[in-house]
Amino acid sequence: MKIIQQKTETNPLSVLHQAIHRVTPDLGVKARRVGGSTHQVPIEIGSTQGKALAIRWLLAASRKRPGRNMTFKLSSELVDVAKGSGDPIHKKGRDS
Repeated sequence: MKIIQQKTETNPLSVLHQAIHRVTPDLGVKARRVGGSTHQVPIEIGSTQGKALAIRWLLAASRKRPGRNMTFKLSSELVDVAKGSGDPIHKKGRDS
């Protein structure tokens, strides 16, 4: 939180909320078997499951980042996502 505070000079909790909100998906796809073939059917994702996916995506993207330690990588990822860039933002567009 201190690193986010230093980078953005704003409330780090609001940056965290904004990052999770930007990454949370509204729709997902589920495989349905119809007449011998499998189709991807869009389904609505609940808020709890959506937030869990968002946090999972943020942590995975942070682990992929080059850097010193996980604290620095996670804070950098949260700041980037709150600004509207980063891998989880692109993942949301692909998977939903």
